[in-house]
Amino acid sequence: MPSRQPPRADERSLLNDDREALRPLAERMRPRDLDEMVGQRRLLAPGSALRRSVESGHVHSMVLWGPPGCGKTTLALLLAKYADAEFKAISAVLAGLPEVRQVLAEAGHRFAEGRRTVLFVDEVHRFNKAQQDAFLPHIERGTILFVGATTENPSFELNSALLSRCRVHVMEAVSAEDIAVALRRALEDSAHGLGGRGLAPSREQLHLIATAADGDVRRGLTLLEIAAELAFSAPPAGDRDLVDDPREDHPRDVLITDAILEQVLADRTRRFDKGGEQFYDQISALHKSVRSSNPDAALYWLSRMLDGGCDPIYLARRMTRMAVEDVGLADPRALQMAIDAWETYDRLGSPEGELALAQLVIYLASTAKSNAAYKAFGAAKSDVAEFGTQDVPLHLRNAPTKLMKQIGYGKGYRYDHDSEGGVALEQTCFPDAMGERIYYRPVQRGMEIKLREKLERLRSERIAARRGAPPDEDAES
Repeated sequence: MPSRQPPRADERSLLNDDREALRPLAERMRPRDLDEMVGQRRLLAPGSALRRSVESGHVHSMVLWGPPGCGKTTLALLLAKYADAEFKAISAVLAGLPEVRQVLAEAGHRFAEGRRTVLFVDEVHRFNKAQQDAFLPHIERGTILFVGATTENPSFELNSALLSRCRVHVMEAVSAEDIAVALRRALEDSAHGLGGRGLAPSREQLHLIATAADGDVRRGLTLLEIAAELAFSAPPAGDRDLVDDPREDHPRDVLITDAILEQVLADRTRRFDKGGEQFYDQISALHKSVRSSNPDAALYWLSRMLDGGCDPIYLARRMTRMAVEDVGLADPRALQMAIDAWETYDRLGSPEGELALAQLVIYLASTAKSNAAYKAFGAAKSDVAEFGTQDVPLHLRNAPTKLMKQIGYGKGYRYDHDSEGGVALEQTCFPDAMGERIYYRPVQRGMEIKLREKLERLRSERIAARRGAPPDEDAES
């Protein structure tokens, strides 16, 4: 039986071309130098510290923190290229400690031979503490140039020992304008992209694709590739043939119709990670928009979170907290409205019940605000911690038995309803060691305006009653 012959040079070239064509467009169009990277102007601007470090080949171990598709993997590949180092990548989702040890051992042998290794760890936040600690001695010895990529806040997800040995670089979502640049480059590149095939989407179509990519360059290129495949496979339409005519020297323009684009972009989703960094950033934005009395911004962030799949019950609970923390007694109706909206959603579900949450967030943002009760509660808790266990004054103690009355329980207590004005002004309600305290200071907004007037009057009258003098109507609380 004749032995199989190795492929000839021309066959190998065709084989490589076939393999290149099988790779996704986003992978084929991965930038080959720093100038081809889109976005990250702050981090990689000409003359910036990181760019000078990369271009000189003197790179350091680092953690790249940013959203999907912002260029973390690409930057790691370029680090290895500029540093003339071996590039090795592992995913914390797929790899365990045995795989990590094997890669580190190989890097050690390579280091002994005088060659460095850039070890790229994708989703590094998914490694536990023991797995993260495995990298530490190798980073210290310089065996590896460690590059970790994460979409989560490193302060919370990575241990301090690893962070102390790496510099954290924050990468940002890529703007729609920059993604459009990457799309146009793919359309012009005939070696790796879609160039030379007659594909000619309009500027408006490229803008729609770039916007739908939602800050993710990889997603934008994938959407363009899907749209191109649908356009190339579409049947001829009248005089707008979508196939090449062999009689023509140049292929006719291949049209990405509005129908094709609508089909490609129909099911796009926005970036949102329930329980992750984006989740907490957005709930913070919602809360602060309510506090800032900006109902339009509050409604936007509520819609963003619902669109991202956030549990509406969680949002109802958080808005109830806003009603007591930021609205408070300036408008006591807000708390009841929050409970009603919560119950309404619980009964109706989505999408009908979401309107109750929208109505609530508009009201909370629009109404008067006061954190006076919130601050008063905090001040009272601080005094409890500072003064410890103070005895209840005898006149405030209950005296259900004869013995208790004999030892002074309840002695001197004045029943407020029997006093003039309904308040026993000379009677104190604080422990003797503390004296009178003022925690609650109403603001000059909403219903608290009237509460403030009443409490200032009572406090002034209490001071006067204990001194045996007529109250000063202008006294400060």
